[in-house]
Amino acid sequence: MPSARTWANERSFNNDQGLPTTILEAPDDTEVMVLEMGMRGFGQIDELARIAEPDVGVITNIGPVHVELVGSLAGVAKAKAELLEHVPIAIVPADAPELEPYLREGLDVVRFGTDVMLEDFDPPHVSIRARELSVQLDVPFTSRHQLVNLLAAVAAAQAVGVEPSGRVDVSFGALRGERLELASGVVVINDCYNANPLSMRAALDDLATQAPTGRRIAVLGDMLELGPDEAAQHRSLGEYAAASGVDLLVAVGPLSVGTAEAFPGESARAADAQEAAELVRSLVGAGDVVLVKASRGIGLETVAEALSRG
Repeated sequence: MPSARTWANERSFNNDQGLPTTILEAPDDTEVMVLEMGMRGFGQIDELARIAEPDVGVITNIGPVHVELVGSLAGVAKAKAELLEHVPIAIVPADAPELEPYLREGLDVVRFGTDVMLEDFDPPHVSIRARELSVQLDVPFTSRHQLVNLLAAVAAAQAVGVEPSGRVDVSFGALRGERLELASGVVVINDCYNANPLSMRAALDDLATQAPTGRRIAVLGDMLELGPDEAAQHRSLGEYAAASGVDLLVAVGPLSVGTAEAFPGESARAADAQEAAELVRSLVGAGDVVLVKASRGIGLETVAEALSRG
């Protein structure tokens, strides 16, 4: 079938209160429910899956998120793989070897990146090879990480009997890659809903594709809950920012001092979001593209709001 009537979580209603509420509020004619399940420790996804009783399980990535709570990258995989015990069909990234021990016999495994793969992207047109079928879509974004998410979405659609085609209408949540073109001539990419090493790199990759008449500026705040590797991860981020062509790095928060120290180019530091807001307003100029990103606890939307006010 070409489409189905769907229902999904609002905002981040992905815990033991939000997910049941989402299910109970679904319209009677709902055909497919898309339910996000939050992971902040062991046992949480198992509990949510027992409530939802899903038919298809999608794991979008395995990265150093909430490592402080699960101990390691292997712990992240173990916690997320709790979902796979409850489904007959698993959609997983092809580049996540940490999941292999949990892909049990009899589980129908679809790997996006190999079984479902990108063939061509000529914006807005996307050509995807999905389990030997050709899928042709038009999308309103160019970010590489969103294209990867699109592969997972196509696999999920096929798993519930939908063959996607044509235009994809999608809007991203507040503070998730919002692009703001200001009257001052500055472009702000407001991506400060949350951050981890994987999403930071994806955002920097996207910034690298921008073609400003001015500079590429990255305002990067602390990444939280990374556990014992937090210092190394922040330094690695500074190195990655340099390799991504960032012209000016503004580091916000105590952990991000390491990010600035590892960045060989022009940099500045701010103790918190409020200080960063004043600092960044004094640094940017017409033609600059400014990425703003940090973990939710840093509250870095203050910077984007300050720039919007002029």
